[in-house]
Amino acid sequence: DIGDIIRGKDLYVGNRKEREKEKLQNNLKSIFQKIYRELKNSKAIERYNDGSGNFYQLREDWWNLNRQQVWKAMICGAPKEAHYFRKTCSNGNTPTEGNCRCIDTNVPTYLDYVPQYLR
Repeated sequence: DIGDIIRGKDLYVGNRKEREKEKLQNNLKSIFQKIYRELKNSKAIERYNDGSGNFYQLREDWWNLNRQQVWKAMICGAPKEAHYFRKTCSNGNTPTEGNCRCIDTNVPTYLDYVPQYLR
């Protein structure tokens, strides 16, 4: 879901949270606009200027370059008492232990491109 939010593809819709989502998206637009303004390469400028001000392609490429580090920060850096994952061990009866996804330093990016409604 973090990747969906950054890439502007989050499907969450709800009246109470709509303002928060809009505020988050406006903040992300502002961040990626700043990144866009710092671009020097004319091909990159052309690639990322989508005319909408959303910078979806820039957001997509940024996520592809940084998702491993984002996941590492969220999961590997979480304290042992943090339970990021839902109960998936023992047929869904117990939570995953500690930083279970960090044993071999791989992070769970395998769901990044599965449509959100299927997760």
